[in-house]
Amino acid sequence: MSMDASWQNEPTDYRQMGKLPRRSGPTEAARLGPLSITSATMDEELLDLPWHVALEEWPVHNLAALPRGISRHVVRFAHLGGSVIAVKETNEHVARHEYHMLRKLQRLAVPCVEPLAIVAGRRNAAGEDLKPALVTRHLRFSMPYRAVFSQTLRRATLTRLIDAQALLLVRLHLLGFYWGDVSLSNTLFRRDAGAFAAYLVDAETGELYPELSTGQREYDLEVGRVNIAGELMDLIEGGLVEEAVDPVAVSERIIDSYRNLWAALTERESFEFGQRWRINARIRKLNELGFDVEEYSILTAPGQSEVQLQPKVVDAGHHQRRLLRLTGLDVQENQARRLLNDIDAYRTDASTAQDEELAAHEWVTHVFEPIVKSIPRELSGKLEPAEVVHQVLEHRWYISEAQHRNVPLAEALQAYLDDVLPHRRDEAAIILDPKAGGPGLADYDDAE
Repeated sequence: MSMDASWQNEPTDYRQMGKLPRRSGPTEAARLGPLSITSATMDEELLDLPWHVALEEWPVHNLAALPRGISRHVVRFAHLGGSVIAVKETNEHVARHEYHMLRKLQRLAVPCVEPLAIVAGRRNAAGEDLKPALVTRHLRFSMPYRAVFSQTLRRATLTRLIDAQALLLVRLHLLGFYWGDVSLSNTLFRRDAGAFAAYLVDAETGELYPELSTGQREYDLEVGRVNIAGELMDLIEGGLVEEAVDPVAVSERIIDSYRNLWAALTERESFEFGQRWRINARIRKLNELGFDVEEYSILTAPGQSEVQLQPKVVDAGHHQRRLLRLTGLDVQENQARRLLNDIDAYRTDASTAQDEELAAHEWVTHVFEPIVKSIPRELSGKLEPAEVVHQVLEHRWYISEAQHRNVPLAEALQAYLDDVLPHRRDEAAIILDPKAGGPGLADYDDAE
């Protein structure tokens, strides 16, 4: 396999299956001929999958019954040991481009799926060539946009999906990534403290540049607007969105959301020299949006009192990093913001925990861990732990307000476990019995 120098020490190209470790004897795929498997971390159980069979014809026992988004390629979810992978058939050039692009995006901390391998050189039992496959790890607790809808899409849910898409696009553009095919179909969504976090799932048209031009950004934005409008029209036709929704008007939300966020992150701001407090105000505003100011420029001119402030380098994940530093918890951005707010409140209430690090440690011990450990095993797949903690804290606030008293955490937790969590839909990518047909759209509704 040929690679440029920057990738020499990363993926390993396994040209002959005979050179790969096996658990017991040759697999049927190995008997049918050699494969070329490119993987940074080779998983031996990849050899057990039926690569000699076209993906559309894979046996049911290999498949995981999970909801899929719309794709121009054949895509299937499959079991790999105790986890789930997504397998996409495409041509080898596209597979290699997307594999390497996803690895680069991962290094840049972009929310995206994890690439596992490229499987090329496939042939069926008749000796006919089969398309190469790109293998990625399924993102637990994630849903394609169609799976978020039940009988009718709530406008608020749609707004949050598009806002999450716009935020992802801004993050990509700040890093110089041109997507080329922005759409809800190419994105996975995870709940994030009442909002949604968007993850890139398809990078086959993407390119990474030192910096994007305004024209490249605008074209990506226009592609997203058109694609989202088309996706909404399709949903309306299928009866999944109320007919009163204007797909064109709603799709333009991504443009407004994107431009507002882009301006907040990159726009130059002028103010009088005596208003230097606005520097901190601007930084706080960026932090509230989930971004850090790594560096900023202040420009002044001799004899003038005006100051120009422009963030120079911005990065997402301010609250995530703060929570990770204080507690070791790695969660979504909005979840981190909500948990940090509770830590700050805990710190205020606990007279013995004035130090921030000490307060955070005590909060994990007395709040976060007790909530997570209280989740019954049969309910552990409903939501990821950080989302459960967020919802318990929100539930406590609601019932305290309704009852006009400060409800103890233990009482609020029990009420949540009794009355709320059992009725939530499973979002941990629970693998259903393939014979049962898999989950329908209504199994992944926005039950807020």
